[in-house]
Amino acid sequence: MLFDDLELNPEILESIDYMGFRETTPIQEMAIPVILSGNDLIACAQTGTGKTAAFLLPIMNYISEKRPSHTHTLILVPTRELALQIDQQIQGLAYTLNITSIAVYGGGDGSGWDQEKSALSRGADIIVATPGRLISHLNQGYVKFNQIEVLVLDEADRMLDIGFYDDIMRIISHVPKKRQTLMFSATMPPKIRSMSKHIMKNPVEIALEMSKPTEGVIQAVYMLSDHQKLPLINSLIADNPEYHSILIFSSTKKKVSEIVRGLRSKAYQVEGISSDLEQKEREDMLLRFRTRKTRVLVATDILSRGIDIKDINLVINFDAPSDGEDYVHRVGRTARAETTGVAVTLINKTDLHKMQRIEKLIGYKVYVAPLPDFIAEKGDDGHGYHASSLKPDKGTFRRRYNNKGRSRGPKH
Repeated sequence: MLFDDLELNPEILESIDYMGFRETTPIQEMAIPVILSGNDLIACAQTGTGKTAAFLLPIMNYISEKRPSHTHTLILVPTRELALQIDQQIQGLAYTLNITSIAVYGGGDGSGWDQEKSALSRGADIIVATPGRLISHLNQGYVKFNQIEVLVLDEADRMLDIGFYDDIMRIISHVPKKRQTLMFSATMPPKIRSMSKHIMKNPVEIALEMSKPTEGVIQAVYMLSDHQKLPLINSLIADNPEYHSILIFSSTKKKVSEIVRGLRSKAYQVEGISSDLEQKEREDMLLRFRTRKTRVLVATDILSRGIDIKDINLVINFDAPSDGEDYVHRVGRTARAETTGVAVTLINKTDLHKMQRIEKLIGYKVYVAPLPDFIAEKGDDGHGYHASSLKPDKGTFRRRYNNKGRSRGPKH
């Protein structure tokens, strides 16, 4: 469907055109009419499907037409990175619309507090906030949410996983009961269902096919011991010079620094990002990665959801994620917007059960790639795996991707 086919006003359509968008994604096609009609909505859609624009466009459509003199929309998100991303997308779409917004989040040096206070007390059209930081402002008594018309919970499952349930319910107590509530979530666990019954009225439900990496992701698994992981990654990077943007996920902050040290190169820049860094440092690091000044970025799961970095060529899971949904979100960082990409997961013997859970969730076996000989030979001491023992089903791998013009897996 074209955006022109939706009941959006000419100003919004002009902004969409300016951003270079023509056709809707499935979640946009299904959600925008529901939101325009004023209904509550529960939408289940994974990262990279265009869900942010699915709720922003109808909200901004209303604001541009009605020009309310108060804060119209409150968007709650789990992380400061997602708050910034959504705020940046609002600014891009609002280029010709004169719609104001602000991202309210903690973790910085405190310099943004006064600006946030001004926006929360005087009113910006759209507030995008993390629950903890917003609670801090609510405690001061100057926040004006008595005329909020739309409440959005984005990445709702992630917010509950982090432990924001009580904060969310407290924030909701400050907004009018008569409002439109929109909930976007990658998964729909029972706790999301329970929350929706308390905060929504007869919501329309939209559920896209879930828990499947996008079609453009070529996936592979390497079975090896921990001491073989860094040599393999260095080999993959060296043998794929066309991969200009590589994202590596680690399960812990401690491992991030270890991986960075093991990958340092004079030929390209490697950086590590985690919640230990100041917000400005993280923003600068992400900017360098987006602009490809940094070729390899090592990160904790803080980046697995909600960060819009396009054209990532290779995603590497240094550790197998414990949760299948986390795997989907991690590998979803590549092959976005109909591009292709490669996602590699490194697993040892203790991770086998994790990979089995992941494969059960996504509905198929992931191709097991043979180790390069020089790495496999290091496993002959009993701590690794030799390529010949893996017996990868190369025929299945080729059949899966040949018809999409992607006949090769990762090179060595």
